[in-house]
Amino acid sequence: MPREIVLGNGTMLVNFDKFYHLRDLYYPYVGMENHFGMGKGEVGLWVNGAFSWVGGDGWEITMRYQEYTLVAETEAVHTGLGVAIRFTDAVDCQENILLRRAEIENLADEAREFRVFFFHDFNIAGFDVGDTALYDPSTATLIHYKRDYYFLLNGRFGGQGIKQYSIRKRFPGGQGSRADAEDGVLLSNPADQGAVNSTVGLAAEIPPQGKEVLFFWVVAGRNFHEVWEKNTLVLNEGPETLLKRTAIYWQNWVRKAENDFGDLPEEVVRLYRRSLLILRTQIDRRGAILAANDSDILLTNRDHYSYVWPRDGALVSYALDRAGYPELTVPFYHFAARTLSEGGYHWHKYNPEGSVGSSWQSWVRDGEFQLPIQEDETALVLWALWEHYRRYRSFCFLAELYPKLVKPAAAFMAGYRDPGSGLPLPSYDLWEERCGIFTFTASAVYAGLHAASLCAALLGDVKSAVRWEEAAEAVKTGILTELYSEELGRFIRGFYPVAGEKVTPDYTLDASLWGVWGFGVLPATDPRVVRTMEAVRDGLWVKTEVGGLARYANDYYFRRSDDIARVPGNPWFICTLWLAGWHVARAQCREDLAAARELIEWAVRYSLPTGIMAEQVHPYTGEPLSVAPLTWSHATFVQVVGDYGRRWCELGP
Repeated sequence: MPREIVLGNGTMLVNFDKFYHLRDLYYPYVGMENHFGMGKGEVGLWVNGAFSWVGGDGWEITMRYQEYTLVAETEAVHTGLGVAIRFTDAVDCQENILLRRAEIENLADEAREFRVFFFHDFNIAGFDVGDTALYDPSTATLIHYKRDYYFLLNGRFGGQGIKQYSIRKRFPGGQGSRADAEDGVLLSNPADQGAVNSTVGLAAEIPPQGKEVLFFWVVAGRNFHEVWEKNTLVLNEGPETLLKRTAIYWQNWVRKAENDFGDLPEEVVRLYRRSLLILRTQIDRRGAILAANDSDILLTNRDHYSYVWPRDGALVSYALDRAGYPELTVPFYHFAARTLSEGGYHWHKYNPEGSVGSSWQSWVRDGEFQLPIQEDETALVLWALWEHYRRYRSFCFLAELYPKLVKPAAAFMAGYRDPGSGLPLPSYDLWEERCGIFTFTASAVYAGLHAASLCAALLGDVKSAVRWEEAAEAVKTGILTELYSEELGRFIRGFYPVAGEKVTPDYTLDASLWGVWGFGVLPATDPRVVRTMEAVRDGLWVKTEVGGLARYANDYYFRRSDDIARVPGNPWFICTLWLAGWHVARAQCREDLAAARELIEWAVRYSLPTGIMAEQVHPYTGEPLSVAPLTWSHATFVQVVGDYGRRWCELGP
């Protein structure tokens, strides 16, 4: 299930689904420890003897963000109960505090008591063994903790704090304290340990047709003292004040960079800014750029997307640098330097604190050792770093990273090549499905070596500059001679070396052929690029009412149709926007931008109402598939919209 609302500040991330259930809580690293695991948080309401969980039967839920903020607004109406609740939620911009405000409106013509229950099924650190939950009478709060993760719960309703609480073990098949709430009265068990969850209740009487505001907050910290101190901060400052400062902070942050959007409509501009804010929630303050943090993917993959793929991080950084947000990208380049292996390459993926992540990439090929890497991940970090320097002229920053990132990575790439073709040796493709020599990877390596040569020349390392530029040109020659098919009139996806120096070509149409011009091997207007991109457009376009571009022909991942002629694969935001970017790059007049604008508007149309973009969408219904939000999707949208605006200005009236 996609996440309709994501809220964060770089050390704390919380996600809500369409039922207004709190599904993920990451702290203190974005994307690392999910303290709900497969549990969740819910809000329940008791009034006049009737009880209902918000998001269940009878509730109408509408979710949105306050304009240009990371403050969410959810309207929940239940006509049967005669109540309308307007929730406002935010993670404080400075402190690790989830702030929740609820304006509860009594739609009846009589005064009634409203009891509001907050249920939290914590699985601290991602598992339910060894949790403790307790009621602290000294602060009238409830605290969950394990090891050095602490979560304090508190609230105010009608001038009063927590009225009821219940802490229960969650046995298999049972609900623990959740079931305890449904009669409107909690048992007040003050402490328990193991697999425990909790429910707290607040109550107030609301006059006929009247309203009352409730506040609730969840404080995250590393010990008792820290959560007590932050709870005091909320009480002293007031949760309303913290919500307002958070809204103001994000409104100013998202507008800090000047942009020209040309003739793009307002809904595109809104999604551009929304995408910047969503990107911010997926980036840890210490540099990790997470691919996605939608834990429901565990139901199908038994693993998640909460890892740092250096390729994704580099492409996201490139988009953010062009958008004017270097404060988000500088920590990533340091992260890339910290995680580079001694051999000068990046591993498949990393955990948010920098340790090597899980992988399915084999260390064995034809009985021999092979590097289990995607070489584009190493190359694109150098390419993005040089583009960062070109924009911001951060000479000292580049000089600092040169010996520990640029030089060892470039030396590896220059040496990890076939002496005959000049192309990179086999590695896994960007889709992580096959090992061989691919056009996308080779194009990325060309860009990475060329960028390294420019860095070396700038810093006076002349020998390295010459050596790496020669290697880059050899890779380019190999791309043009070995990976271009004169017979097909386009580039091919790649080929697979086998024993006896024979090769098996792969002619599959693949949207990643975008990389030939995207990474500067050839300009977007080169006839070979034009023929390739036209073949991609015609062969991978989804021929349903939904439209959009598939990853490659006969894509199996989350497949929803076996009619490959009409649906070569599910439409992906990234791939559709790559096609839009090509139209932008080749435009010779403003009228030529029309095709790009149409594809950009496609991305808007198939985003969720809250602005969340998934990885892919259903080819017949347009509903989101796989994870949502996908960081790469939002970054590609930001990049292409920014490029469109710049190209509009360059082309003139």
